[in-house]
Amino acid sequence: MTDLSSRAHADVASEPAASSVPSLAEFERALETVSVVVQPTPIESSRFLSDVLGAPVHLKCENLQRTGSYKIRGAYNRLSQLTEEEKRRGVVAASAGNHAQGVAFAARELGITATIFMPVGVPLPKLQATRDYGARVILRGHTVSEPLEAAARFAEETGAILIPPFDHHDVIVGQGTLGLEIYRDRPDVETVIVPIGGGGLISGVAAAMKQRAALDGRTIRVIGVQASNAAAYPPSLAAGHPVDVPIQPTIADGIAVSRPGTRNFAIIDELVDEVVTVSDDETAKALVVLLERAKLVVEPAGAVAVAAILEGRVTSSGPTVAILSGGNIDPLLMQRVVSHGLAASARYLTIRVPLPDRPGQLARIAELVASANANVVEVLHTRQGPGMQINDVVLEFSVETRGPEHRELVVETLRGAGYEPEVID
Repeated sequence: MTDLSSRAHADVASEPAASSVPSLAEFERALETVSVVVQPTPIESSRFLSDVLGAPVHLKCENLQRTGSYKIRGAYNRLSQLTEEEKRRGVVAASAGNHAQGVAFAARELGITATIFMPVGVPLPKLQATRDYGARVILRGHTVSEPLEAAARFAEETGAILIPPFDHHDVIVGQGTLGLEIYRDRPDVETVIVPIGGGGLISGVAAAMKQRAALDGRTIRVIGVQASNAAAYPPSLAAGHPVDVPIQPTIADGIAVSRPGTRNFAIIDELVDEVVTVSDDETAKALVVLLERAKLVVEPAGAVAVAAILEGRVTSSGPTVAILSGGNIDPLLMQRVVSHGLAASARYLTIRVPLPDRPGQLARIAELVASANANVVEVLHTRQGPGMQINDVVLEFSVETRGPEHRELVVETLRGAGYEPEVID
């Protein structure tokens, strides 16, 4: 599930279709505002990623933020701007993840009643966290659009203020406080790599950091990263205006947005230097790298900046900051993503081998795999299956490997012994 599309507009009837770039003074005021609840998150250096990029790489660990993501910044800044009369009316949002938790937390801290519409299939940890922050949660529908439509109707019927996930001036300013934090801690930064969904985070970060750097006579490159299965910005930037794209299934559900935000697009078109994409396999590999090398738990959407570095999609000649935008990952999804990432890194291999129907063959395969220094983790030995003859026997097994060369060694060891291994992707 995603934090919904750019159709999640707030009470914007009185605002222009596209807001101008917020001023540096607005970002600085917002930083003071959100500092009441936002924790300054650390910036960790990564030697491994620095070697890959050929320049110093630092990780902005917003996955360690309260509520588990940067979303609390925009939500709290937006809710703080409400009048007392608006606060009494309460707020409503539609989300399947980080936006829900950010709005719920901010509303609790400000004493505002919050109603959050979430899809029926929302992961239990996200549902429970949103409730624990004090919001009333209503489950509605199974698609991205249904909770959003329900939230919009709720706002019309009750007068509650609809809080959008990215396409609002106050939200953009709140998210941009992250950029000021980065510049304060790493004033030598030359390149910032930012995940993009609807564009709330990168539009705020780009506007805040570029204006702040200009005061010092410096320039900063800002590069956005989208999931290739949900990449609305490349075609929108090419067209010169926001366009809808079909969303394919992606593990980076937190940035799966079908259309750029109107305000966000205008800022990104003006200030962001480049937008690249990464695949699910590449994102899964990045998540494993962050677990192993940085000891950080990051959700797939929060790992795409690292994936872009690992896959050579970005270049930099100076200090580079990759934003880890969130860490809210369901444990069951993490289990699947880690397995997927290991397979994509050629460190987990599944092989199917036809065997002669005689005793000792299973032991023989185990000996061969052991001789190649690989570790068997799962075995299926069967005489039944589509296309199999009555005397056929098939062994399907999974092994842990150390990378592409070791993977090939296991396969060649089996071939050299007269077997016909088939690698299962």
